[in-house]
Amino acid sequence: MVNADIEIETLAEFDQVVARGSLSGYRIQSVNLLERTFALLSADTSAAVFLGCAMEPDASVKVRADGALVFPPVPDLPFNPYRSLLYTPEELFAGLPAGYEATPDAQAYAWFQETKADGDVFSSMLRSIHDDAISDALDEHLAGARVVGVMGGHAMSRGGAEYHGAAELGRALTRSGLTVATGGGPGAMEAANLGAYLAPAPDEALPEALELLAKAPSFAPSVSDWARAAFAVRDRWPGGGDSVGIPTWFYGHEPPNAFAAHSGKYFANATREDGLLARSTAGVVFLPGAAGTVQEIFDSATPNYYSSRGEPAPMILVDRAHWTEHLPAWPLLQALARGRAMESRIALVDSVDEVPDVLASMA
Repeated sequence: MVNADIEIETLAEFDQVVARGSLSGYRIQSVNLLERTFALLSADTSAAVFLGCAMEPDASVKVRADGALVFPPVPDLPFNPYRSLLYTPEELFAGLPAGYEATPDAQAYAWFQETKADGDVFSSMLRSIHDDAISDALDEHLAGARVVGVMGGHAMSRGGAEYHGAAELGRALTRSGLTVATGGGPGAMEAANLGAYLAPAPDEALPEALELLAKAPSFAPSVSDWARAAFAVRDRWPGGGDSVGIPTWFYGHEPPNAFAAHSGKYFANATREDGLLARSTAGVVFLPGAAGTVQEIFDSATPNYYSSRGEPAPMILVDRAHWTEHLPAWPLLQALARGRAMESRIALVDSVDEVPDVLASMA
């Protein structure tokens, strides 16, 4: 396993290390080194790995001669496969005033649509490198955090009572010291990230924000209007609370929401789903949803059943009628849990108001 201490992800870190005279064995990730030619020519770069670092040709020749491994930047891509940090809303939605189609998020989805089935191993490799870099960035960002996942459907309208409740849940969990992680998309996911974002704000900020958002209740028919309403809320209450969204370009027709302070967006949905649930070590809350949420329930239940990740993580299903009558996942989950370590780690509640106390009782 590579020690994170040998990863260099910023120019400041590069300058600090190179001042000691050697970059040998370091991994330099997506750092622009065009202005550091002299340093590269002077330093020992044997066994170093340069991932997507722009550098002058003579510097590139020298570090390769030292025995360094160089993965150069890839031109004309709408994303950086070697990125070292999670995405921000500002980054994903840059160019939004000209319409969502002009944003890096929309352009990356268009590239994915063009290449996902073309059989080109190079495109496949770029997607895999990108997703691995995102996983690394997520691990670094969430190190030491108590993460609770909030799952739910994308169809939940901004103007509804369920959306309001999901936002209140995200706010309550964040104020209790937990880091909220969602699938990063619209609906219930956006609502939970919104609540986390408004956690530092006065209580009255939430109903005011919901009123602003209700002007564009869904990402259909206009993602641009939907996203602009979210940024209007961010402008009204800047400096919001921290949370994480983990969306995917596999479902790129569903845009990421602007309230997750950090987004780990993936091309591979299976990697994204497993990573989201595996990182929710403080538990997972399942709001009403459809097929995707049902899948997440049992993706979470399987490692709990086998204790393959250690002690089972809490699982709380919200809305008794939904999970026992409309989509009866709860009886099956109960049957699976019976007599196993996970039995005391699952719960069914009627409303989001019950979640924080039930989750705390399982800690």
